Parts: sequence; C-alpha cells; structure tokens
Amino acid sequence: MRSRPLIVLLLGFSTFAVAQEKPGELPEITRASLDAAIRRGVDFLITHQNPNGSWGGATRTKGLNIYAPLPGAHHAYRAGASGLALSGIIDAADPRPEVEAAIAKAAAWTAAELPKLRRADQTTTYNIWGHAYALRAISRLHSREQDSAKKAGWAALAQGQVDLANRYADINGGWGYLDIFDNLTTQKPSGIPTSFTTASVLLAMDQARSGMGVKLDEDLVRKAIAGINYQRTPDFSYTYSFDHRMRPRADINRPAGSLARSQACNAALRVFGEKSVTDEILTTWADRFLAREGFLSNVRKRPVPHEGAFRIAGYFYYYGIYYFTESVKLLPKETHAAYAKRLAAILLERQEKDGSWWDYPLYDYHQAYGTGYSLMALAWCRETLADRSFN
Repeated sequence: MRSRPLIVLLLGFSTFAVAQEKPGELPEITRASLDAAIRRGVDFLITHQNPNGSWGGATRTKGLNIYAPLPGAHHAYRAGASGLALSGIIDAADPRPEVEAAIAKAAAWTAAELPKLRRADQTTTYNIWGHAYALRAISRLHSREQDSAKKAGWAALAQGQVDLANRYADINGGWGYLDIFDNLTTQKPSGIPTSFTTASVLLAMDQARSGMGVKLDEDLVRKAIAGINYQRTPDFSYTYSFDHRMRPRADINRPAGSLARSQACNAALRVFGEKSVTDEILTTWADRFLAREGFLSNVRKRPVPHEGAFRIAGYFYYYGIYYFTESVKLLPKETHAAYAKRLAAILLERQEKDGSWWDYPLYDYHQAYGTGYSLMALAWCRETLADRSFN
C-alpha cells in the first residue's frame, strides 16, 4: 500500500494493557486429534503436489487478481508457496513412504529452481518471499540430511538465497514487494519496504545462519533493523510500510491492523538483539492476538485485499498464526503450553474438509501456503504439548 506523506503528531501513550477478554472453554485437544489434523494436511499437500515437485500455479483466477507481471511473478509465488508447503511437510514428521517421496521431489525442485529466482521486473520484488521461505525449507532439508557433502550443498544453496535477497534490499533499509508508484527504474529497489516483509526475511536469515552457518551482510542487517524500528509505534504496533510511518494512527497502522505484523516484527527485533522487545511486550501481543483473532478471521477468504476492518487483508491470517508461534517461542518455556492449546483449538476448527487451510484466493497458491503455515504451527503445538497433559 502507498499513501502520501502526512505529518501527524504521535502522542506518546502506552497501550500495553489489553482488555481482559477471557477465552471461551477450549475444546478437548488430544494427541490423536492433533495427529489426525496434521496427517490430513499432509495428505492434502502430497495429493496436490505438482509433477515437478512444486506447489501451486497461475490457474484459478477470479475477477480481481493480485498484480502479477508474467512470468516472473508466478515463479516467485510458486517458490514461496512451495517453500512453506515443504517446510510444513517436514515439520509434520510423517514417516510414510509417500511423504518421503514428496519431500524428495520438492527438494529436487528447490535445488534446481531457486538459484534462478529473480524479480519479475522493476515493478515487483515478489521474489523476496520466495527467497525467505526457500531459506525455511532449505534449513529443514539441511537439518535432516545425514550425508556431509549434501549438507554442504544445502548450505551453499542457502547462502545463494541470502545473497540474492541482499541484492534486492531496498535503499531505505529492509525489503518490500512492490515498486509501482513513482515510475522510477533503479538497480536497487526504491519502492516501499514493509515492516513485515523485512521481519520475515530477517527471521529466515537468522535460522539459516544458526543452522547452516551462512554469512549475513551485517551492514544490511543493521539497516533492515533500523527500518523496522522506524515503522514501530510506541505501543509496538508496526506501520504497514515505510511511507506509512508518517500516518501512524491510520486504521491500518493501529494495533488491530498490526495484529499479525507485530508477531513477526517483535520476533525479528528480539532475535536480532533489540532490548526494548521484552517478555512483557511479547506476552502482551501474544495475548492480544488470541483475544482478537477475530479481527483477522473476519477477512478470511474475502477476495479483495484490505477490504476488512482496519484494512486487514485475508492473506495475513495464517501468516499471523505462524509468526505467533515464532514470537511465543522466545518467551519462557513454561508459558508455551497454554498458548499451544489455544492455538491448536483455533487451527483444528479452521481446517477445511479437504484437509487444507487457506485464507485468501491467490491463483492456485493459497492452499499450499496456508497448509504449510498451519502444519508448522500445529507441529509446534504437538511438540510443546508432548510431555504434558493434553486436557
């Protein structure tokens, strides 16, 4: 999104007190119910995998389609959706031979196609999502690989994805996905870095660094962190984009509009050493997310982006679910089980009859990415509750 600059006096108020909204009685969450939901999600992905090992495609269009210059935008969409689907299947830890076969096909596609990923043209950098979620998948492929030479190959591929993401970092610090507003053509993107895209990239890079030893450009990382901080408001909402920092009280930038963004941005800042993101902040926003999940759910499956209250778009739903887990993981471990129970209850209720999860009709990518996000989140719930009572 883009807005004309408007200088607004931001009153320094603190809003860390969230209304006491008690959750209703949770449905019973058992190991069997979690295993069944995860297996159904895996079954959906392995039966909807493309023959070449990827997921999704440019079909299933509708009256209003997300801008996608051909053919590169769809290469990016497919890379992002496939990275999430593959990550979800791996986290599901399903030992069936057909699942292993699907992982092997997806791994081969990843190794062959990700080095080719670039921006479609000067108007979009959708490839950033492909690089970020490829790093998630590659990190998992590296972790499960036993052969040292193959592990080195995955690490090299991950380094290549980090280097490509660096090439498309915005001159203002961080990453965005659109550059269509000023009719300028620049070698380095000069569009609108967004807080959540930047956070998603940084968290993926951190996982690749810690798991595979990839090298990050520290100067670029510092600029990206500064970019997120520029978009942070005193209540730890995050404006939609770099330009939106000039309109911090616009509805999209308020806490409800930032409900999903704050999960990713708080996690990224915390992981990269931002001391202001305390346990209190993470807890406040985790509780707020669960209490007000309805703001996000209200726009699930709506075909028009940003048509809901607080200009929330449907595709933020499962994004927020996944990054909720990334944020909560940073809290003391003894707090995790209560969050896992409540999140699992939401995800089991939201699962579709065909086993998938989806939130926004995006060509034919939405079920793959939604199911990938959800499987990663449910796998965390199952692991968190494994040594505790499920009741």
